[in-house]
Amino acid sequence: MTDKIGSKNVAQHRGKKERAEIRKTNIAREAVKQAEARARYRNQQKGRPAPAAPAA
Repeated sequence: MTDKIGSKNVAQHRGKKERAEIRKTNIAREAVKQAEARARYRNQQKGRPAPAAPAA
């Protein structure tokens, strides 16, 4: 559930700049996840199982 202030959700009390900032960080976080996923499957042959994850 979302947090509430009175009868409104907290998100409704955020300013335009704050909402835009949150949106940008979310988009950037998603781009990083996608880049990691692409790197994981790059140069992989079709029909072959994925290689074991390297120990990081």
